[in-house]
Amino acid sequence: MTDRQRQFESLLREHRRIVFKVASVYARGSEDRSDLAQEIAVQLWRSFGSFDAARAKFSTWMYRVALNVAISHARQVARDDRLEPLDAAHLELSGDADVSQPDERLVALYAFIGGLDPLNRALILLYLEDRSHAEIAQVLGISETNVATKIGRIKQKLRGQMVVAAPTGA
Repeated sequence: MTDRQRQFESLLREHRRIVFKVASVYARGSEDRSDLAQEIAVQLWRSFGSFDAARAKFSTWMYRVALNVAISHARQVARDDRLEPLDAAHLELSGDADVSQPDERLVALYAFIGGLDPLNRALILLYLEDRSHAEIAQVLGISETNVATKIGRIKQKLRGQMVVAAPTGA
């Protein structure tokens, strides 16, 4: 095994949650998520030669590659079928919640995210990962101003949906 391979495997292990999180947001069914995660890992390896540590953190570069693969995958799937909204099973895969008693608001949030177009889904995923506007802009290839505008619009849309979905007085 070469030093380059060892470096890649170490970085992939360290940041593997990114792959699984992106796959869980963009794929339906556990088999499809597994296939997408594998496809992302293959593309990461193929692209590893283009990674430049002086230009970006590995996690930023990894998100960019993973999201590009996932968005292409989502477009291909969308031609065949509608994407499945995120549910408790997706939460379990991403390791973000105790799904024995999923919080209804969290399930509603993931359903909302699942209904977004691929670019906005990527944007909100990065936003929820506490990535800076600069890093989101770098990953998605858009301006920081565009990131802020899109986040504001997504939040406004989410607020509108949550108000509509909120139960009326008991």
